Amino acid sequence: MTEPATTAHELIGDVAPKLAALTDDVLFGDVWTRDALSPRDRSLITCAALIANGNVEQLRHHLTLAVTNGVTPAEITEAITHLAFYAGWPRAMSAIAVAREIVSTR
Repeated sequence: MTEPATTAHELIGDVAPKLAALTDDVLFGDVWTRDALSPRDRSLITCAALIANGNVEQLRHHLTLAVTNGVTPAEITEAITHLAFYAGWPRAMSAIAVAREIVSTR
């Protein structure tokens, strides 16, 4: 019996199987499971980094994961508002457009 494909393998496995494997094995299999930070804290940090760097392509997935990991919709919008002053207004506005989809369904 074969294991179901991971999200990384579904998205990029056909083009970049090694990158998909590293994503699964190292990033999510090791880094995300370390005890020094909770999954909730890792989600907040990851979302903040994606927003600060203007990488909204992966933000939808990570905001959904953040909610699963216990970050509230109010905390998401507050973090984005806070980041507007440190990461830039356009990045916050782009992020809030993505977050609207996530928080409006919660």
